[in-house]
Amino acid sequence: MRRRLMDDVKLLSIGDVTYDTFMTPIESEAMCDIRERESFICFTYGDKIPVKNLEVSVGGNAANNAVGVTRLGVRTALVTTMGDDEIARTIKSSLEQEGVDLSYLTVQENSPSNYSTIINYGGERTIFTYRPERIYTFPQSLPLVGWAYLTSLAENFSEFYDKVMEWVKANKVKLAFNPGSRQIRAGKEKIQNVLSETYIVYINRSEAESLTGMTDTHGREKELLEATCRLGPKISIITDGGGGAYAFDGARYYHSGVLPVDAYERTGAGDAFGAGCISALIQGKTINEALLWGTVNSASVIGYIGSQRGLLRAQDLPQWLERAESSEVGVYEI
Repeated sequence: MRRRLMDDVKLLSIGDVTYDTFMTPIESEAMCDIRERESFICFTYGDKIPVKNLEVSVGGNAANNAVGVTRLGVRTALVTTMGDDEIARTIKSSLEQEGVDLSYLTVQENSPSNYSTIINYGGERTIFTYRPERIYTFPQSLPLVGWAYLTSLAENFSEFYDKVMEWVKANKVKLAFNPGSRQIRAGKEKIQNVLSETYIVYINRSEAESLTGMTDTHGREKELLEATCRLGPKISIITDGGGGAYAFDGARYYHSGVLPVDAYERTGAGDAFGAGCISALIQGKTINEALLWGTVNSASVIGYIGSQRGLLRAQDLPQWLERAESSEVGVYEI
């Protein structure tokens, strides 16, 4: 493992990285049935399905966060265990070009990379994920940082999470937690040790309902935010797709709207929101400003295929904030 002293690293982004292939089928070749509670996209069994677009991109929650925060001016190092193949080398090269510090990256020998195939249809995405068995290695030494961003890992995440939490508590690090689908499915008991030490948690409405046991929370956002904070986090942020995002800092409740942009492809929207928020907080911004940074970053990402292409850079931010103001999109106490 390469290690070098990086005194200016402000954030460690901890989690998995993947390589993503995006396919956009010709709409006449598919059937899409959108319903209130469940929706389907179907293809003819045994047929060859033509696609009109094919793109590849580095992805994964931790990589998306690391790239997003780096572009917004915060020096970030990635803590991850990745495969040992040509795809892994491609991932590594891409992250190095983005300026992400890879001093704390571990390569699992003779192991393939994480891989996802995403079907983009009508602005929404359906994701097929491949996660080989991964033996996560916690680095022997890490830099002194103020913040860490912990996100999704494969099924055997518990032992690694335990090591992360030992390090967080020992070094009094502010922890942002964005659990993945595997962590949500495992139940709150499996991640309670993390939630108890979390400074800020990012989850969507359905994930918040799953962790709190609440149902039918539309119109009960304050209750849902409070219930999430009772699990441990100082600040809870709950995203709600087209409904914007809600936040509670223990004293005040906030709601941020969404920019009126057409979604081309939604992969990485949540990661972009989290990257914008934590970048703002690390740079001393208020919770209102952080929510707005997250909102515009997410709006930019959904205008492109892939989870990283549309991530904003620091020099792009003023224009997007002006765009939000002109669209009367802001953050308000509720």
